Order: sequence, then C-alpha cells, then structure tokens
Amino acid sequence: MKKTSKRKPNWTDLKRQLADLDRSALLVLIQDLYTANKDNQVFLHARFSLGEDVLEPYKKIIDRWVCPDVTCDQNSSIAKAKKAISDYKKAVGKREGIAELTVFYCECCTSLLGYCSVDDESYYDAFERMFEQALKTIVTLGQSEQGAFFERIENVRRNSHNWGWGIGDALDDLMAEYGVIKA
Repeated sequence: MKKTSKRKPNWTDLKRQLADLDRSALLVLIQDLYTANKDNQVFLHARFSLGEDVLEPYKKIIDRWVCPDVTCDQNSSIAKAKKAISDYKKAVGKREGIAELTVFYCECCTSLLGYCSVDDESYYDAFERMFEQALKTIVTLGQSEQGAFFERIENVRRNSHNWGWGIGDALDDLMAEYGVIKA
C-alpha cells in the first residue's frame, strides 16, 4: 500500500497531474468546473469576453454587499464586495474594468449613504480606501479614458460632504493628492 503524504497538495502537484491530460480530457475538466459553480462561469465568461457585459455579474455582487436592501434586513460585507473586484482582476485584470468596478463601488456607497445613515467606521474607512484605489487606477488610464471616470468620482466626492465621519474632507484630500482638484 502506497503511503500518502501529510502535506497539502499545491499548484505544482496539480500541474503535474494536468500535464498528463490530453486536450479532450482538459475540455471535460473545464466543462465540469464550469457546471460545478456559478463563480467559475462568471470567471470564464470574463476571461474570454463572453456576453454583452462581463462586468455586470461583478457589479451585482458589489451592489448587493456595499448597498444592501436595509428594508429586507440585508447586511453589508466589504470583504465580499472587494472580492468581486479581486475576482475580476484574476479573470481579466483590464485597467478600464478595474476603474469601472472601483468607481461603481464608490457610487454604491453614495447610494446607500444617500438614503440611509451608516454608523460604522469600518464602512467609511473601506469607502475611503476604495476611493483611493479608484483614483490610482484612473490615473493609469489614457487621457481620453479618464474624463468620464473623473466626472463620476467627482460626483461621489461632492456628495460625500452630506455625511459624517469626515469622509468628505478625506475624499477632498485624496482628490488633491492625485491632482484632480486643488487643495
């Protein structure tokens, strides 16, 4: 009887096994992964640009977890919303898509804070960090691509002065730091 190793299998172990599969077996494996999990489907659709809007599933996740329906007792989850952006980065990682998702995240925060008071410092901290991530991504885009994103992020900044926790001042500082507005 063959003795089994006590260490956990890793990518190297799996890669060794995959190397022995022919094209047909790999396609069957991918099909099994595709049908096993909706997240796998979203990943593959995004990776191969299948469908009209590959960002839509990621946006739905962000919207659900950043701007929950408080009338239905839904909770927010910054981690789950950020995971959607991380999953997109792994699947495709196009800067325009990352800019879209990070700005959309900030807009979802704006939406929730526009109709509901949030008394959670970690929510505001995560909002501020995502706002900065959006700015970092936008400035890496070409000049022609930046305009619409800066317009949307400016709208978020302007609305942020309607809430507490000093978020408006923090977003002003970030906009000045990235040279979008004068301090």
